[in-house]
Amino acid sequence: MAQALNPSREPIRRGWYLAGGFAVLVVIAGSFIGWQRLAQGPGTATVSAPPRAVPVTVANAEVRDVPVYLTGLGTVQAFNTVTIRTQVDGQLIKVAFTEGQDVKTGDLVAQIDPRPFQATLDQAVAKKVQDEANLANAKLDLQRYTDLVARNFAPQQQADTQRAVVAQLEAQIRGDQAAIDSAQTQLSYTTITSPLSGRTGIRLVDQGNIVHAADATGLVVITQLQPISVVFTLPESELASVQSALAGGPVRIFAMSRDDNRQLSEGTIAVLDNQIAQTTGTIRLKGTFPNQDGALWPGEFINVRLLAGTRRDVVTVPSGALQRGPAGYYAYVVNPDGTVDMRSIEVNQIGGGTAVVDAGVSAGEEVVTAGQYRLQPGVRVAATSDGASR
Repeated sequence: MAQALNPSREPIRRGWYLAGGFAVLVVIAGSFIGWQRLAQGPGTATVSAPPRAVPVTVANAEVRDVPVYLTGLGTVQAFNTVTIRTQVDGQLIKVAFTEGQDVKTGDLVAQIDPRPFQATLDQAVAKKVQDEANLANAKLDLQRYTDLVARNFAPQQQADTQRAVVAQLEAQIRGDQAAIDSAQTQLSYTTITSPLSGRTGIRLVDQGNIVHAADATGLVVITQLQPISVVFTLPESELASVQSALAGGPVRIFAMSRDDNRQLSEGTIAVLDNQIAQTTGTIRLKGTFPNQDGALWPGEFINVRLLAGTRRDVVTVPSGALQRGPAGYYAYVVNPDGTVDMRSIEVNQIGGGTAVVDAGVSAGEEVVTAGQYRLQPGVRVAATSDGASR
């Protein structure tokens, strides 16, 4: 009868029952945790797992002989370059080369129409023959006058005059010979040959054109590629090192690709320039390379390494072990217990993947070459060397 009169009290009673049950569960859970802590005792502490070792790659510091290189930027130049030009005016009747062809000294390059020059030569030869005939006749007359003067049948003046005529004709014949030589020279200029062994470039004049000795452009440019030259610069501070190296004999140089990862050719120093460029503070050097494989090409920019000497018995580490910090270079060195120290390094030279160390690392110590970004002093490492885990 009461339930029928107060139906709204039933949900309230259910809420009280749920709240009471939840409180009982909380009390039971708290009691269980407290019992566990009491069972462990007041001196018991939670044990955490040790930190994992950081995987790194290591290498040993070694004592080696290290070559000392000086590096500069160079430009490849042809050993010799010649622009083939005509020395006479005329029609270009023959082009005897193919663009990009290798030619040798004396090979025919082009032919100018020789007919006008041959005619001039023939005229000079004929003139000389005519004058030689006149000279022969004049000499006979001189002989006759000399005989008549000896017999007092002719005056001395007539003999002297004839002797002067003979001298004039002799001089004229010498002039005729000079004209012949000049005509022969002009005729030889119509046959154009290569003055050196090299490679022809792009043809500058086509066959059939009239060419002149005063033309601004030539017929073709020939460049000598074997051997070939490289002109490069070094800082003036390296002058003493270069002079010392040259005093010891031929100095080897190496032509490297622009990324410095590939050797193109090997040669020797040909000349050290006789002055320092004041605007740039550099010294210019010229090297010669055999270039048998044609790896170097005129106009190409390359890096040049000059072997200035060799440092004996120095401590070296891979250049990958070096890290740059505010105070200079440093490296992580592996301790015997498997942890690492961070040490300052005095570096003398870096090149070819190797760094020469003056102080900071001793021979035989292990340095980290990869994985440094996760390291701090005292961190334990799992070192790997040459692909094998230690």
